[in-house]
Amino acid sequence: MSVRIRLKRFGSKMRPYYRVVVMDSRAPRDGRPLEEVGLYHPISPEGRQIELQEDRIRDWLSKGAQPSDTVKRLLNKKNITVK
Repeated sequence: MSVRIRLKRFGSKMRPYYRVVVMDSRAPRDGRPLEEVGLYHPISPEGRQIELQEDRIRDWLSKGAQPSDTVKRLLNKKNITVK
């Protein structure tokens, strides 16, 4: 099973917010996650857009989970290194 860290969309039209989740790569976007590890609110003010559980993300990365391109960008903003 290939595991990815990616975004799961919530909210209404024109007012999205996302949960950062760990999922099987073959699961649908809004399917059941293995674990929820953070939130991303793109509409919020700059300092409050991203909330992450860094210890859980580092644990999943050490187990071989691959972040999506968008999640990789969010992790870099929070200074979590991705190899």
